[in-house]
Amino acid sequence: MKLKNVLIVVKDIGRSRRFYQDLFGLEPVLDHGGNMILTEGLVLQEEKYWKEFLGRAIIPENNASELYFEERDMEGFVEKLERCYPEVKYVNRLMTHSWGQKVVRFYDPDGNLIEVGTPM
Repeated sequence: MKLKNVLIVVKDIGRSRRFYQDLFGLEPVLDHGGNMILTEGLVLQEEKYWKEFLGRAIIPENNASELYFEERDMEGFVEKLERCYPEVKYVNRLMTHSWGQKVVRFYDPDGNLIEVGTPM
């Protein structure tokens, strides 16, 4: 068995596709309307369908998981993030951990937690 995809819930699939394309270069692989698979295995699922499937409320910014990306040029990435999405909500701005890794954590437009760090 192997893990194939990671699914996140989004309110507006078009807006989310642009966000992940602009910042991380992810491209659509398969589009089923309210469900879209992007490169690297990220799946966007529109909230209205997910609520229907689960029969439960969606809780943004629940901090129970995060999407983790690696980037060598952290300063350049943060400049791009601030230029393209100045309204982004940070958990922590660019910082350096005691072991030397630079990281930034923020929420996507739907409250999904993202961490971007330098490769270890």
